[in-house]
Amino acid sequence: MIKSGFIQFQPELGNQDANIKKLKNLIPAAKDADLIVLPELANSGYNFISKEHAFENAEETGNSRFIDFLAGEARKYNLNIVAGINERKSGRLYNSAVLVTPEGISGKYRKIHLFWNEKDIFEKGNLGLPVFDLGFCKIGILICFDWIFPEVWRILALKGADIICHPSNLVLPYAQQAVPVHGMINRTFNITANRYGTERDVTFSGKSIISDPTGKTMITAAPDRDETGIVEMDIKKAREKMITPRNHVFNDRIPEEYSQLIS
Repeated sequence: MIKSGFIQFQPELGNQDANIKKLKNLIPAAKDADLIVLPELANSGYNFISKEHAFENAEETGNSRFIDFLAGEARKYNLNIVAGINERKSGRLYNSAVLVTPEGISGKYRKIHLFWNEKDIFEKGNLGLPVFDLGFCKIGILICFDWIFPEVWRILALKGADIICHPSNLVLPYAQQAVPVHGMINRTFNITANRYGTERDVTFSGKSIISDPTGKTMITAAPDRDETGIVEMDIKKAREKMITPRNHVFNDRIPEEYSQLIS
């Protein structure tokens, strides 16, 4: 059994100091967890005025005060943290998420499916769909609008992810409904860490959610306040892929019938 969960909060646009201060107060509630997930773009806020505004509030992962802060908290509490960040690299911006362990930054994913005006600011992710081995479990990472594409959830599950971490700034009111379904179909635990509040003209839905490999919702946050949700997960349940004594969620696939998916 492991303890995993989310921290839901309201990042302030362009105010990293405030965001670090908020998390400094919130992370201690997760000190007994093994893995915690923070929202999308937790270091910077989301609804930028322009690409230049986004660039001013981005950081390189190798030179990031926000990641250094997370690494310090990870060491302090022996905690693994997945957090969304506004990443700058070689003059380009990526909507990214980092895996920070007690040893430091240990992995990164860059969002593939860009939502709405994100297309004017960020580059499409170019790191593929990696899975990271924490020793006690394997995790994959998706970010926000990736939720609508079943293919990426399936690929992470096929690569062995037990838990799919989903930093988010969800605005579509039905998005959270899909998370348990993806877990049920792929037999994974899923953690969506969403934000809440209104930023300029965009309102976010909160309601961070954790689901189990049967599609059961284990915990849901409120729509409009800071909240930390921690649950116990029996990772063996994510590795049991039999649906019936004669049906396996992956082995019963017929890939030759799915060629249209890559056309």
